[in-house]
This record gives sequence, C-alpha cells and structure tokens, in this order.
Amino acid sequence: MLLSVDRSDGKRSRSLSFEVIDAVAEREGVDSTEIEPPEYEALYDVLNPEALDALFAPRHDGTERAPGRVEFTFCGYDIVVTSDGEVTVSE
Repeated sequence: MLLSVDRSDGKRSRSLSFEVIDAVAEREGVDSTEIEPPEYEALYDVLNPEALDALFAPRHDGTERAPGRVEFTFCGYDIVVTSDGEVTVSE
C-alpha cells in the first residue's frame, strides 16, 4: 500500500522531517507524537533531519533549489521525499 502526502502548495508550515514523521504515523494509525523510541526508530538514526529540511529549503537569497528527491527507509517503510514537498510512504 502506498501513502502519498502532498504538501507542494508552498505553504508548508512544518518541516519536511516532521512531514515524514506525520506520514509514518498516519500509516501506522497512531499520533505523530508516538513515533519515537523505543517502539519506533528515531528519524535521526536514519538521516539528519536538519539536513533533509535544508536540502529543499529556498537558498539564502530566496531562489528555489533544483528539483530532486531523497529516498530512505524509516520504521520499515520506504520513504520518498521530493523537492516539491511530497512525502510518499510504501512498504
């Protein structure tokens, strides 16, 4: 099953790293505050959340970064995060 959360409207108020946690929580059927050790893997054990957030954030001069995507495994799910704010969770 594939869950895709599209936050590409440009009005993202939360960081991509929080969007990843929210998407996994939705998939697990739990509140996002429950996605933490010891029951769940810590996101920072998989990748640097601050680096993920900075990777797709606008540059210091306000210009957009080039399109891209990051793929990784978190809590047993394959996660894809794209530069337009889409977070996809699949098994």
